Amino acid sequence: MENDLQAIVAQTVTILESVNSRSEWEQAKASISGPNGVLTQAAKNMGSLAKEDRPAFGQALNQAKQRIEELFKNSLEGIEEQADLRSLGEKIDPTLPAVPDFSGGIHPLTNVRRRIVSIFRKIGFTVAEATEVETEWYCFDALNTPEDHPARDAQDTLYFPQDSKWVNVSRKSKENHVLRTHTSSVQIRTLLKESPPLRVIAPGRCFRRDTVDATHSANFHQTEGLYVDRAVTVRDLKGVLDYFLRELFGDKLETRLRPSFFPFTEPSFEVDLKGPNLGKLSNRWIEIMGCGMVDPEVLKLVELDPDRWSGFAFGLGIERVAMLLHGIDDIRHFYQNDHRFLSQFSNAT
Repeated sequence: MENDLQAIVAQTVTILESVNSRSEWEQAKASISGPNGVLTQAAKNMGSLAKEDRPAFGQALNQAKQRIEELFKNSLEGIEEQADLRSLGEKIDPTLPAVPDFSGGIHPLTNVRRRIVSIFRKIGFTVAEATEVETEWYCFDALNTPEDHPARDAQDTLYFPQDSKWVNVSRKSKENHVLRTHTSSVQIRTLLKESPPLRVIAPGRCFRRDTVDATHSANFHQTEGLYVDRAVTVRDLKGVLDYFLRELFGDKLETRLRPSFFPFTEPSFEVDLKGPNLGKLSNRWIEIMGCGMVDPEVLKLVELDPDRWSGFAFGLGIERVAMLLHGIDDIRHFYQNDHRFLSQFSNAT
């Protein structure tokens, strides 16, 4: 009988060698130690043994049960381990180099802003800043913008409720608060706070009610500049802008001024450029910015005598510059936080 038990253990080993799944394992266990299994049948035969042989057989039976339970336990652990490995996919080789982590970088708009600021600092301009929440007086009235001008319409400008309060935004009277539509308001605050001569640039974020598409955004960035001194002329304006644009886009750049209109400058101009390093737009005239001589009425509004002081102002979109520099055809890429796009500028300077 003890030989029969050893044969059952050997049979168990043979069966488990071909078991590869949990269902096969359960079938194998039922055939060995289930109610009708061979080990169960062997245990039932102990009653037919002589009384003196039963203790030895019982001991041998317990040893066989323990061995078989151990075999089934080890088999099940192996099956579960293989199932876990299959769920993980392809086997990993720990000796291979690790996949590199995504590395961060400076946003392309920040890089372009820094380049613009750096160029103007070389010729004596300083950076001026103010809050993004402004008032109608600083955004429009002080810039000689009539009350019926389209830019002041609620369809173009984002107004706050009339009872809104901003303790860090000074007002002239009881005019409404707005999200600034340009950074020219920073120039007005600077003129009221500092005495000329002065040269400032005001980079920052602006807001307008605009339909978002490939070239428009309701949230965008501008850099505006102001130069006020004695006997400032259009020649000074063109000289500064030519220097700036050639530093930014290369020495082979051509520029021209076209007559235009802005409420706060007179005369006013649009600046066009043409150059060989502008991708699809190379060697064709492209509008890049607006500018002009500060209107005498604006000087009066900030309590400066236009007979003693004169100046020029200009403004350009940072997104517009970045799109030209890098050949980007959709402004929305700047705001979507897509690593595939941003990673191309991680090493930009």
